Amino acid sequence: MPAMAFSDTHGQDVRTVKQCPPFVDAMSHGFMIPLACDVYVAGGCFTWNWDLPPLSIETHPRSPLSFHVPAQVEGSPLDPGGHTLIKFNNFWTIALEEGYSLFATHPLNRPDLPFRTLTGLVDADSFKSVGILFPASWIDPSFEGVLPAGTPIAQCFPVARDTLDLVYEPLSEAGIAEYDEVAKTLLSAPGVYRKKFRAKRPAS
Repeated sequence: MPAMAFSDTHGQDVRTVKQCPPFVDAMSHGFMIPLACDVYVAGGCFTWNWDLPPLSIETHPRSPLSFHVPAQVEGSPLDPGGHTLIKFNNFWTIALEEGYSLFATHPLNRPDLPFRTLTGLVDADSFKSVGILFPASWIDPSFEGVLPAGTPIAQCFPVARDTLDLVYEPLSEAGIAEYDEVAKTLLSAPGVYRKKFRAKRPAS
C-alpha cells in the first residue's frame, strides 16, 4: 500500500497506516503459525490434497483442520449463527520457559481473512508435549477458492503469568509538563514516535 493517500475530508494527502509503527509492529510481534497445506473451499466444503508419509506418532493428526460442533459454544457470544466452527491443527510443539503462557489469537490487523481465530491462553511451559490446536469461526460463507499453504492462522507470543502491580494516581505537575512537551513534539512533525520512542527491533 502507499505511504500517503488523498483524504477527501482533509483535502490533501495524509499518512496511511503503513507509516504507523504500532500498527506494523503489532503484526510482526511474536510468531505466526502457518496453514500446513492448501485448503480448497467450495460449496461449503473444505478439502485438501496432502500426500503425507506415514506418521511416527499414532495419535498425531494428518489433516490440516478439523471441526467443532455448534453445541460447544451454544449460548455464548461465539454461537456460530450459521458460521462453521473449524479447528486448525498444528504440526509444531511449543515449549516456553517456566512462568510463561502462550497467548494465541487471530493474526493481528488481518480482517481480510475469511475466518476469525479464537483467542486463548495456554500454559505452554508445562503443556508442551503435543501441538496446540487453534479453533476458529469461518465468517465468510461466500468464500470459494484456495486458502494457500502458509496463510497465517494464529499469532502467538509469550506472556509472563506474574500478577501486575498496578498504581493509580493523579497526574503530577511534572507529568503534566511532560505530557504537554511530548504532545507538542508529536504534533510538530511526522515520524516523532518512530525516531524518538520506538524500540529498535532485531532484523527478521
